Amino acid sequence: MNTSIVIADDHPLMLRGLTDFLTSKGYNIIGSAEDGNAAYNLIVKLKPEIAILDIRMPYKTGLEIAEACKKNNLPTKVILITFDKEEELFDQAKAFNVFGYILKEFAIEEIETCISQVINGKPYFSEEIASYLNASTLNLKPETLEALTRAELKIVKLISENKTSLDIADELSISVRTVDKHRSNIVHKLELDNKPTSLSIWATLNKDFL
Repeated sequence: MNTSIVIADDHPLMLRGLTDFLTSKGYNIIGSAEDGNAAYNLIVKLKPEIAILDIRMPYKTGLEIAEACKKNNLPTKVILITFDKEEELFDQAKAFNVFGYILKEFAIEEIETCISQVINGKPYFSEEIASYLNASTLNLKPETLEALTRAELKIVKLISENKTSLDIADELSISVRTVDKHRSNIVHKLELDNKPTSLSIWATLNKDFL
């Protein structure tokens, strides 16, 4: 279990607690920081497999670090820990390719599961977050799944695995344009809003049913 990890949190107790816990479980904690700038510099320098970041930190927030990692094509997968349950922050996290989103009150009990999922390229989000999102658009209704064709269900499953339209096109040997057309049809059938991340969030929350 030599997964390299950088941890950043501006609360020393939380930082030490997570670091000690993961070290005791055999993870390789290669750096820690108490502010966003220091955290980002560590990620650039050490290129850890995973960065566990508090959303709200001085100088750079966890979201800003995730955005910078995406912009600069850094290989590190970001896991955010937070007390925030706002849908807008969750949307931003998905847009910046954040792989994990954990509520702080469940951090210790969920972090190992989250890391194991993320290492395998699968996103992980605290289940409790689902109840704070827009239930009318995100909750699974059996009849909505029945409305999807076999091709659409396959695409939704791949979206739940954090695959991009290009990834899906390659995997299914179809054009990106065809994938985007399917996505548009799926959004319409599921009666989701037109936010770019809505389908991704829906697929992630309902992946166990796909």
